[in-house]
Amino acid sequence: MFYRNVDEGKVISQEEISDGIFSLWIKNEGANEAGAGQFVGVYPKDKSTLLMRPISICETDKEAGSMRLVYRVAGKGTKEFSSLKKDDTVKILANLGNGFPVDEVKGKCIVLMGGGIGIPPMLGTAKALFGEDVHSYLGYRNNDTFLSDEFLKYSKVYLASEDGSVGVKGNVLDALRASINVKPDVIMACGPMPMLRAIKKYAEENNIKAYISLEERMACGVGACLGCVCKTVKKDDHSHVNNTRICTEGPVFDATEVDI
Repeated sequence: MFYRNVDEGKVISQEEISDGIFSLWIKNEGANEAGAGQFVGVYPKDKSTLLMRPISICETDKEAGSMRLVYRVAGKGTKEFSSLKKDDTVKILANLGNGFPVDEVKGKCIVLMGGGIGIPPMLGTAKALFGEDVHSYLGYRNNDTFLSDEFLKYSKVYLASEDGSVGVKGNVLDALRASINVKPDVIMACGPMPMLRAIKKYAEENNIKAYISLEERMACGVGACLGCVCKTVKKDDHSHVNNTRICTEGPVFDATEVDI
């Protein structure tokens, strides 16, 4: 069972790596047990922003007992986080959700796909799969390709951009289609919903196993509030409805099991 507790994290460092996107390293006990694709809940100190903010784990340094959170400033809570400095403390609920099944896919041709702020958790996944046949496809709006250089340590890298300023013009699937020598057995992906829908469809049409990480607003992060449900293909054995909780049963799902 993964470590999960509300604990205090100590800030090691923070920097803005792109416009409005911050890379935050925190020393926290949860780092020792974190899996690729899991996330944490970070609590603002401002009492008017009561609920935790879910942020995916970008990567961990288990020897140092630290984790890296790469996030975009999107509101009052994340704006507060962006002001954190070295030696500041912050409350964290770690580790949450189910990650990518990295042990199950070893020995296969693995394609990782990340779009926008869905790119950070794919870096930790590439790191966990280092040494395997891994190809990372990263989608950006323009030539602001944050984190792309770091993927080169662990995998082959292919870029796509909406405006065509870098890599293939289009999205990550356009970049995959342009890579005629890459024949994936497995796709693992995180990004905006239109991207994930397209990947699910592509995987089904090409008989490829796909795992997708869904993003959703959350209140509790532990499955109690039912604020982050998504539709499933099969009925839940307990509730007998076609719903599941992204925070506990996800955020990573077998693409064939969810109706998106």
